[in-house]
Amino acid sequence: MSDLKLRLASAVVLGPLVLLIVWYGSLPYHALLCFAGIAFLSEWFHITGTGKKSSTAIAGYLAVAGSIVLFMLGQPLVSLGLIAIAAVLIWLVNGRTLNARWATEGLLYAGLSMLSLAALRNGAFGGQFLFFLVIVVWATDICAYFVGRFAGGPKLWRRVSPNKTWSGSLGGLVFAIVFSGLYIHFSGQDNLISWLVLAAFLSVISQAGDLAESAMKRRFSVKDSSHLIPGHGGIMDRIDGLVAAALAAAILGLALGGSLLDPVAGLGLS
Repeated sequence: MSDLKLRLASAVVLGPLVLLIVWYGSLPYHALLCFAGIAFLSEWFHITGTGKKSSTAIAGYLAVAGSIVLFMLGQPLVSLGLIAIAAVLIWLVNGRTLNARWATEGLLYAGLSMLSLAALRNGAFGGQFLFFLVIVVWATDICAYFVGRFAGGPKLWRRVSPNKTWSGSLGGLVFAIVFSGLYIHFSGQDNLISWLVLAAFLSVISQAGDLAESAMKRRFSVKDSSHLIPGHGGIMDRIDGLVAAALAAAILGLALGGSLLDPVAGLGLS
């Protein structure tokens, strides 16, 4: 209960601030992405064995921040190119070792995830879509936690995350659809079925992102990515589901005809 109270206190303080920045967009939103991307990558480096103040790490931080600035200036291809070039250089300079691979993968994941969040917010109704995405991920995470605790039952993947249950996973999925559907209904959007199908897809992806981070931490015998957020651990622990869902939404939007500056346009939701 003490851990739950600490989690709730952190959420009450940070949740409204994050939503306010998402709603406002512009420079504060991109500044938040820079901070989150650098913190995410720093925690990744710490877990996988790359020094957080090494030349490799500094190059990664500059690439993530620089890519977001370039995207904000309307240069999405250049921003993607910066991440790609930095990833190749890290891979080559570090001798193509296993540690080099982990560092390269971390940069690609952090950089592309933050660019996805930037692109999703950039479209004609990007603010509304980001609120939808946040509702899906937060509802999945919170409701899976409570449903799993109260309902119990078979474990989802005991070796990777011993506390997660199938009941929690399904509960998170159902409530993500319900809460995001209510949001879309009251915000006046059409194509409710399309939104609900997308909510289900993104809920599953967010849970997969959570499990992937759990598997990674178990691989390196780490409990929390850091202690930055009281009761929640680090940035990676808090946004693992969000970045996975954002990356999936951006890729899906691009595959269906959206642009680098507005992938949401390809999802056919308007």
